[in-house]
Amino acid sequence: MTATADSLPDLVSLKVDVDGAVAEVTLLGPSKGNAMGPDFWRELPLVFRALDADPQVRAVVLTGSGTNFSYGLDLPAMMGGWAPMLGPDNLAGPRTAFLDHVRSLQAAVSSIAECRKPVVAAVSGWCIGGGVDVIAAADVRLASADAKFSVREVRVAIVADLGSLQRLASIIGEGHLRELALTGKDVDAARAEKIGLVNDVYADQDTLLKAARELAGEIAANPPLVVQGTKQVLAANTERQVADGLRYVAAWNSAFLPSKDLGEAVQAFMERRKPEFKGE
Repeated sequence: MTATADSLPDLVSLKVDVDGAVAEVTLLGPSKGNAMGPDFWRELPLVFRALDADPQVRAVVLTGSGTNFSYGLDLPAMMGGWAPMLGPDNLAGPRTAFLDHVRSLQAAVSSIAECRKPVVAAVSGWCIGGGVDVIAAADVRLASADAKFSVREVRVAIVADLGSLQRLASIIGEGHLRELALTGKDVDAARAEKIGLVNDVYADQDTLLKAARELAGEIAANPPLVVQGTKQVLAANTERQVADGLRYVAAWNSAFLPSKDLGEAVQAFMERRKPEFKGE
């Protein structure tokens, strides 16, 4: 039997509400700032595959609970599982296991892009790292005035590998993408709107969510099979390039992610200090 929104199991990191033809998916955490830990990566594809299959759902709003969209990857929660695969002396076996793990995380994010129902991301507060990967996989992005965005992986000694490097070029252009990805800088909502990362900026979170729901409702009012066909035809413009890029970066990180700089980044994060990178 095909899963639908009503048949989803109990969720820990996400909440799904369906109002008429519009589903609303809310990031819950449970970590601070809706950081993305193991529960999130397990549940995200279950939710979006169920919404894809649900004939009642015609459009989706994706947002975060509380004041922030997401702080991104929950490094402390994820590093325990990564440690056996990332040791400096690990050979082909552990590195292959890490390659499979990266591909599973990529597939979770790609479930948003692959969902035939258009997805409107509504971003308030911080949207960092994995949060940007997630909204890059959505069809439309809206923000409140307090939103802040950061492709921050470079600052923690990681090549971003979950889709932002592959998807954002067609959204904001190569120049802006390279600036964000190579510096890891934070950009506010006004700059995000200027470069095309978000379509519109609203005064506050309540106004933002109202606008996102109205936009999803406009989409849902159109012939559903034509809407789904339009999304799939648009995806054909970039899907092969995105898929090739995801395969390449997964192989790159399985080979080169283990480093002293990564260990320093994690240690500095835990100690709340500025890291000292040495290129080792």
